[in-house]
Amino acid sequence: MSFKSAKSGASALGAMLLASACATSNLPQGAPPVDPLAPPTAMNTPGGGKQPVERVTDGNLVMENIPEIPAAVSEGLRQYQNVRTHSFADWTDQGILITTRFGEVSQVHHVRFPGAVRRQITFYEEPVRGADVNPEGGAFLFAKDTGGDEFYQGYLKDLEDGSVTQFTEPGTRNGGLIWSDQGDRAVWYEARDGDPDYDIMVGDPAQPSTIRVAHEGEGALFPVDFSADGGTVAVQQYISIQKSGIFTLDLQSGAFTEINPGLDVAYDGLYLLEDGSVLTSTDEGSEFKNLVRVDPATGEMTSYTDAIDWDVESYALSPDEDLVAFSINEGGLSSIKLLDMDSGMVIDGPDLPVGVTGGLVFDPMGQNVGFTFTGATSPADAYSFDVDTLELTRWTEAEVGGLDTGEFVSPTFFDYPNDDGMDIPAFVYRPESDGPHPVIISIHGGPEGQSRPYFSSTYQYWVNELGAAVVVPNVRGSAGYGKTYVSLDNGLNRKKSVEDIGALLDWIETQPDLDSDNVLVFGGSYGGYMVLASMVDYDERLAGGIDIVGISDFRTFLENTKGYRRDLRRAEYGDERDPEIAAFFREISPLRNAGEISKPLFIIQGANDPRVPASEAEQILRAVRANGGEAWFLLAMDEGHGFQKKSNRDFQSEAQTMFIRKVLDTE
Repeated sequence: MSFKSAKSGASALGAMLLASACATSNLPQGAPPVDPLAPPTAMNTPGGGKQPVERVTDGNLVMENIPEIPAAVSEGLRQYQNVRTHSFADWTDQGILITTRFGEVSQVHHVRFPGAVRRQITFYEEPVRGADVNPEGGAFLFAKDTGGDEFYQGYLKDLEDGSVTQFTEPGTRNGGLIWSDQGDRAVWYEARDGDPDYDIMVGDPAQPSTIRVAHEGEGALFPVDFSADGGTVAVQQYISIQKSGIFTLDLQSGAFTEINPGLDVAYDGLYLLEDGSVLTSTDEGSEFKNLVRVDPATGEMTSYTDAIDWDVESYALSPDEDLVAFSINEGGLSSIKLLDMDSGMVIDGPDLPVGVTGGLVFDPMGQNVGFTFTGATSPADAYSFDVDTLELTRWTEAEVGGLDTGEFVSPTFFDYPNDDGMDIPAFVYRPESDGPHPVIISIHGGPEGQSRPYFSSTYQYWVNELGAAVVVPNVRGSAGYGKTYVSLDNGLNRKKSVEDIGALLDWIETQPDLDSDNVLVFGGSYGGYMVLASMVDYDERLAGGIDIVGISDFRTFLENTKGYRRDLRRAEYGDERDPEIAAFFREISPLRNAGEISKPLFIIQGANDPRVPASEAEQILRAVRANGGEAWFLLAMDEGHGFQKKSNRDFQSEAQTMFIRKVLDTE
């Protein structure tokens, strides 16, 4: 059992850079690739007449229609842009590793004791993902990509001499890096562009010549644990958020054996226990994911958390297998509990402030559990607690750019009704001043995501500096509210989630402190699709929208996303090769209905996006313009699915501020 194994549901990523040359509302079924930097064609402008739209390049940023940023706007954002968070990564024999940003992107830092000054130990132009320390000490594994392409490479960092070894094959995508308990080898998955099948790799990262393919996979496979003797690897196959499989891989014989085959259930991680049983989280027989122990030989299952009607979202097993620390997602808020494996007794963990936890990790002695915590008014920090005393220790203290934290606004949770008689969960940040306030509706991605009260400097800026209320819904299809709720937008029900935005607009009209005539929609990825679809369906009720790396047409998205993730997305959205689904995609396509969008639209995209290709942004930009709509455009040539580099993020927030001020009646 590898006590530092990652225990979270697997998700697939990737996309192909492709753009559509279509500039009319009569859109073709297919279009050849085009250069996203090609000169724009003449478009109809809101003022009438056809005029060329100037495309301006400034370093790595490409933009259209974005005005010059006044110094006052940049200065007003400066403190909010310099909030710095800290995420717990792993334990070392002398403190902990965290990830935080000093400069452009997040890197790995060492903190020797609680409150100590951090020491940076990785230095790259790209963000570093995670840090998994060798159980024998002296080195850790990490991953990074190039320009947001998400073709992550695996690296070994020696903590003594500072050397770094890349041990994965260039041009492949790698993840799920896990050490054996002996620290003599690691296991991970390898995916290739255009191939939906992931391979399981094993070897000593310090000696890349030892690396071999342990299993030629079928589908999306993610290693999640080593057995105590290092001879067996637990593997999870991700099919969709509602279906997955768990397997054991014998590294000597190559035998790949499914545990409890034939069940239509979801699993979330897996531990191989020394008695031959396994510990996992599953929604079998329940609306929510429970911690269970399974006997692979008989299929007999013992559930430990049936009495808790919320998802187990993260869990960690102590090195001696006596104790499990796990967190519960209670309507978006986190609590930590402890499970005694012998008695099955569950007790409350440490008292936490109101907020969200992530990434529980036992220390090598099994005495302390490290994790990341963030609240609605407190940026993320690294914490730990003692499993005997439950004493909570804060290792880092996030910086807030000199802002007065007492001015930060906490959200209020509420439900609002939709036309199908359901109550949709949401929360709202309200300014302290008298209304009515303009409203920004922020829609999460996924689509199986969940909006939770994480700290957002953006939300705080909108509320405190622009005087806007921020409403954050969890529409049908969101995770965290049971497996029935997360399925309510699948397939031909895709527009049900959009209808929930219409119902939210109805609710806003009932609130005397909110200005229902002054509403903007904002979202990224699938949330970007929701922005576009909302602007098509509720154009007359909206003032504008901000679409970040959003899907503009499901058919073109599925055809052009990376091959290693295409089947995973078809499981959620539907298969565009099915005539019924294809017809439905045409019906709900924002691209094909772009003529309905008359309000201003801001489109933001990373050129290297491997999930939602840049073509999705280019084609909706051209279609909106062709129909006489106003569109702003921002493309970062060194980014992927969302901006990671601080300079790019800073300009994005400045440009967004200019757009919001133009579209909404803000202070």
